[in-house]
Parts: sequence; structure tokens; C-alpha cells
Amino acid sequence: MNVFDWLHGLPLSDAAKPFPIMEISFNTGSRKEFYKNTSAYHFEKGDWVAVEGVGGFDLGQISLQGELVKLQMKKYGITDNSEIKKVLRPASESDLALYQEHKSREQEIMVRSRAMARSMKLDMKIAEVELQADGKKGTFFYTAEHRVDFRELIKVFATDFRMKVEMRQIGARQESAKVGGIGSCGRELCCSTWLTDFKTVNTAAARYQNLSINQTKLSGQCGRLKCCLNYELDTYMDALKGFPSDADTIETAQGKASLQKRDIFRNLMWYSYYGSNKQYPITIDRVMEIRNQNKEGIKPEELGAIEIEKHGKLEVEVDKGFVNDVGQLSLKALERNSRNRKKKAAKPESEAKASGNENANKQQRGGGNKGQGKSNQPKPKNPNQPAKTPSNNPDQAKGPNPQKQKNPEANRPPANVPADPNSSDQPQQAKKEGGAKENRRPPRNRNRGDKQGKPDQSNTGGESPQPKGAE
Repeated sequence: MNVFDWLHGLPLSDAAKPFPIMEISFNTGSRKEFYKNTSAYHFEKGDWVAVEGVGGFDLGQISLQGELVKLQMKKYGITDNSEIKKVLRPASESDLALYQEHKSREQEIMVRSRAMARSMKLDMKIAEVELQADGKKGTFFYTAEHRVDFRELIKVFATDFRMKVEMRQIGARQESAKVGGIGSCGRELCCSTWLTDFKTVNTAAARYQNLSINQTKLSGQCGRLKCCLNYELDTYMDALKGFPSDADTIETAQGKASLQKRDIFRNLMWYSYYGSNKQYPITIDRVMEIRNQNKEGIKPEELGAIEIEKHGKLEVEVDKGFVNDVGQLSLKALERNSRNRKKKAAKPESEAKASGNENANKQQRGGGNKGQGKSNQPKPKNPNQPAKTPSNNPDQAKGPNPQKQKNPEANRPPANVPADPNSSDQPQQAKKEGGAKENRRPPRNRNRGDKQGKPDQSNTGGESPQPKGAE
């Protein structure tokens, strides 16, 4: 992990020299060690350097230098007089090329080493293989629950891989730190980024913080309890000092009540009677008052639970146990919703099939019973008259227009337009004229300039209508 050097700009005196020891990280930060710079080279943070190795050299990247290295050495108990390896030189291009070549072999060697350990029936798991930059040494990190005799395995590794072999046993937390991953909080694992030392974590830390003792929720990817349970434990321990320690049970006239939890944010203690799931919030002062009365043999009438304001309403809050922050989903509700969606999707298909069957049945009824069923052709009203043949006129095929029947004058042609001799209305007009009396009203005189009201001969297309007294 990239560490911010907040002491980088610390001014030094003229006679002072920069601290010669640097922190070098290997294998993308999974391993860090201290090396002393005895050369005349000046290095900066992030530079690749060649350092002393086992029978050769190794390549690493400078992760920390300056005054912060003193603090890190004090933390791990390393003194300046200790045997600290040296920095040889800056890494060259040939050194980096050789380093990348051997790094590409690590995955293949790890797979083969696991197969060899399995063939020798050793109860161990090889988590990571790290090769030196020059390829003369290989470090095998493994996890095991019990002690493993791997003397024969080392001989097989040295013969097959042709290098010096070193076996290092690590724990489950160190394994997860090397593998890496994303925690339940959504961030990268603390052990693989900044956490260097691992402290013991027990379930008492969860109880002090009023957490549900659920192994699946409290365990990390390593299978152990989460390291973050210790982060806020000190704050909870300091806040719990103001609560009475001998008030696990109190007595009232209604019965004996037992303590369920302590709410450090509201300074409340939650009690419930035996045989009841309802919980009552009580202040610390009220609990101490009831406890003093019980010591004198007095049992108060009630607990004196307070009302908690929640969402603008005053109500007594009842604790229902641990509830997930993001909400709990019921699998039965999800299954019920999926069934409803399937029914809705299947309903249009069934309706389409039913309508198709009805149409098919109608066609079978109309076409199958030719002699017994009714004919599709309409029968004439008068049996003596023959049936009418379909007309080629589209207006007649459509049937009578209700608008034309209601207002016959609206469909009458204008008076000034001469009649078309080829029109199909002439036979009907001639048929009417051949009658005894014409019932049609004479057209109006549209020529207002003619004061005598003479009819226009062109309006009728023939003889002019007779006046009323002409007969």
C-alpha cells in the first residue's frame, strides 16, 4: 500500500544527514523489510533497487524512507545495531527483465507444488510462492492446522525446481492478506492494505457492542472473527463505565425484570419481564433508584419506562432483536411474486388460444352443416321476387347511411348544377315523372336578380315543373 510520508518536509540541520535505513516492499507489498543504504546513490520513494539476497540479489521497491522509518523500526523492535542487509544499486533494465521472467513462473510452480504435497498426503495448503529476482531461491508460504513433516517434500522441490527452498508457515489471516479481496463494508481488506499486526478477537467484543452473536456475520474472509470488531471496542468500554454493573436483574410489583441491553447512545437500559418479549427503556437514574429500593426490600409498582420519540410520534420502542441495516428479504415473498408474474404472462396466451378455438368452432358450424344450417346469403323479403345481386357501386354495398336518412335535403344536389345524363339517378327520376303526380317540391329560384321568379330551365335538365294551378 502506498503510505503518505507526513514527515517528508521535516527540516534538518546542516550537519544532519538523512536516515540511511529504508523500508523495501516485495511482491506488491505482501512482504516488507528494512535495508541500509551504504552506497553513494540518492533514492526516492517508489524507486526499484537491488538488495542483498540469498546467494544472489533481489529486487524491491522503496515504500518508506526518512523519519517514519524510525517509528516503524521502534514498532517492530528493530534497532540500528541489528544485522540489516544493504542496498546494492539501482535496478537496471536487465535486472527488471530477469525479475519479470521469474515472476511469470510463480503460478506454475505453485500448482505443481500443491500436486506434489497432495501426492505425499500432507495435510497442508500452499498459499503463495515467491521467487527471488535471480531465481536462486524460492519461498513457499503454507497454512496447516497441525505440525507437518515436510523434509521429504523439500528434497522433491529442490530437485524438481532446481533452487533453494524455504518453507514458511502462516495463519489464516496472513493468507487472506496475501490473497486480498473486498470485505462486507465494500472496501479492500484491511489486512491486505494497511493492517500489519493481528490482535486476538473474541466474541466478548461483539457482546459489549450489542451485536448479534452470528458467526456468519461476524466472520471475515479468513474464517476468523473480523479485525474491525476491535476498532470501536475501547470507545464502548469507556461509555459503559457510567452504567451500573450490578443491575442485571431488578424487582417490581409486577415481577422480576432482567437486563437485555445497554444503549450507550441514549444512556438507556432495556429490561423485560420473565416470560415476555416486550422490552422497556429505563434511564440510568431510574435503574439505580429501583436497585436501592430493592436492597431495602421495597418493590416499586412499575418500572417507569420512558417514551421515545420516533419519527415525530411518541411511542414506547420495543426491541425486536437484530435487524439488518439494508433490510431483510423473505424468500416466500419473492417466490409469491414470481408466481404472480408467471400467471400474468400465461393469461394472454390462454385467452389467445380460447379465441382461436371459438373462431375455429364457428367456421366448422358454418361450413359443415350446409343443408341444415342457415345460409350466409340474405333471403329476399318477398319470396316471389328474386334475390338482389350485389351491386358494383361501393356506396350501395356499404348499406344505407343513417346520416342521409335523417336529413335527406342535405344530400340533394345544388340547383344550378346541370344533371349528368350518364348518372344512375336518371332512371329513378324518369320513373317518378311517369307517375300521376310529382311529390317533389319545386326548386327555389337561386337567381335573385329575376324579380318575376321565373324558373331556371337548366335546373331540371328537362321540362320545367308545372305551377300549382297548372293542373
